[in-house]
Amino acid sequence: MKIFKSHFWYNKNQRNGVFALCIIILTFQVLIFTDVFAQDEFIETNSPEILAFQHQIDSLRLAEIENRKPQIYPFNPNYITDYKGEQLGMSLEEIDRLLIFRKSNKFVNSKKEFQNITKVSDSLLNKIAPYFKFPDWVIKRNQQKNTYRNFNYSKTDKSKYPKHNISTTNINKATAEDFKTINGIGPAFSERIIKYRSKLQGFSFNDQLYEIWGLEKEVADRVLAVFKIDVKPIIKKENVNTVEFKQLLKNPYIDYKLCKKIFEYRDEVAELQDIAELKNIKEFPLDLYDRIVLYLLAE
Repeated sequence: MKIFKSHFWYNKNQRNGVFALCIIILTFQVLIFTDVFAQDEFIETNSPEILAFQHQIDSLRLAEIENRKPQIYPFNPNYITDYKGEQLGMSLEEIDRLLIFRKSNKFVNSKKEFQNITKVSDSLLNKIAPYFKFPDWVIKRNQQKNTYRNFNYSKTDKSKYPKHNISTTNINKATAEDFKTINGIGPAFSERIIKYRSKLQGFSFNDQLYEIWGLEKEVADRVLAVFKIDVKPIIKKENVNTVEFKQLLKNPYIDYKLCKKIFEYRDEVAELQDIAELKNIKEFPLDLYDRIVLYLLAE
């Protein structure tokens, strides 16, 4: 026991030193504990600096979201597919109405006509219409329509042109001067009617007048109110079994694609026994059949 006692015996100064050391150690422990578990410094989130930084982050986020959206480029609305229409925000019913309209070989030539066919809402039309890109000839025709629509046919304007007594009411014999007596028909349109009539070898149907480029339906109706088809014209018909390719292309209702299909069908069957066999051609424009056969026969 004396051996162990000698190791644990301290004098007064040593005990004071040990006591002071314990106080110092305890003080450091308290300071460390207080520093670790002290509350975080309070940050004012409504400060101008924080708000400006948050606004910058929000702007970058919105810009990134906008960049990820599908980009819309100018396009011809006549060739909208299911996928394209869905991207534009059109419903399946609206897309189907356009596709059915296009199957009849007709084209949409203005944003108003596009809405009439598809029945899209005004808000959607205003959103996508700025991207419509029609062929140049359509744009020129629409501009010409607006010119005539805004033209004021006042009595003063009419007095500039001398009165003319029409020579006939037969649309196939009327002269350019006769057509100019109709309100809305000037020198340009009267000559255009004459040229188209020559191309057709004479009007066989009243609604052929509506096919004249740039002629508004209202003006055409005024022409038809005065001029009639008294006798149908005698048209020179070509034998579909012997006609040459270039000659068949002169048919005003046959384009290159249809002409090629007719020749392919003729090669397939060797000879058409009846002109009505043209209807057997795949994708043949049945709505133009009555006009096409004005110039063809099968012999």
